[in-house]
This record gives sequence, structure tokens and C-alpha cells, in this order.
Amino acid sequence: MKTKYLLPLLLLLSLSIFAQGGKEKRERIKALKVSFLTTELNLTSEEAAKFWPVYNAFEEKEFDLRHRKMRGLVRKLDEGGLDTMTDKEALSYLNQLEAADEELFKLRQKLIADLKTIIGPVKILRLKKAEDEFNKRLLAKYRERKG
Repeated sequence: MKTKYLLPLLLLLSLSIFAQGGKEKRERIKALKVSFLTTELNLTSEEAAKFWPVYNAFEEKEFDLRHRKMRGLVRKLDEGGLDTMTDKEALSYLNQLEAADEELFKLRQKLIADLKTIIGPVKILRLKKAEDEFNKRLLAKYRERKG
């Protein structure tokens, strides 16, 4: 049950991080992530040539989806909207969260299907592990700075 609500909270957190520093901060984080994933995945040059266009397209769609779908909700919550939100509004936002989660899930499924023929299942699992580790380190740095 906790996991069901953890993803939307992480979505909101990632949107907040990207919104605060704008495009420059997003690009810097992306460059760090590319470097980290390159090291962790140890792709051949042939794999890298096919992997990065697919992965970059996925990341752009993922960011667009999160940004487009979640912007209003984040703004409402940041403005103290929970205190004045009606049950009907809350239900609407929950439905939006569920729809966004479903779209993100389908997007991730497509990425995995596309990558199976490019890097294979073992490296896909390495990718998942590396993404999780990168996000964990990014969050730790964020907390450290907020201190």
C-alpha cells in the first residue's frame, strides 16, 4: 500500500527539483546521469549508438508527461491547497495521479521492450539498478544541501 503512494510523491519531488533550477539544472543533472549510466552499463560502442537515442527519447517523454500532468497538482499543493481542497477536487487529483502513473508504466514497458533487442535483459536490469542508485545519490545530495 505504501508503495502505491510512494511513486506519486517521488514524481512530485522530481518535478520540484527540476522546477527550482530550470533548464540549466535539469541539463546538468542529465549530464551527470549520462556519465553515471555509461560507467555502470559498460556499453559497447555499437550498443551505445542504439541505446542512447532510445533512452533519451524515453526520458524526454517521461519528463514531458510528469511536467504536463503534474504541474497543476504541484502548484495547488504548494499553495496550501490541501487545506481547502474538497473531496471532489482531491478525487480528481487522485484520478490524475493514477492516469499519469499508468502512462508512465506503459512508457517504461515500451522502453524495456525496445531495449531487449539492443542491450539484452541483463543490462536492462543493470540500467534499473543504476537509475535507482543515481536517484538515491541525487536525493542524498539534495538533502545534504538543504541540510
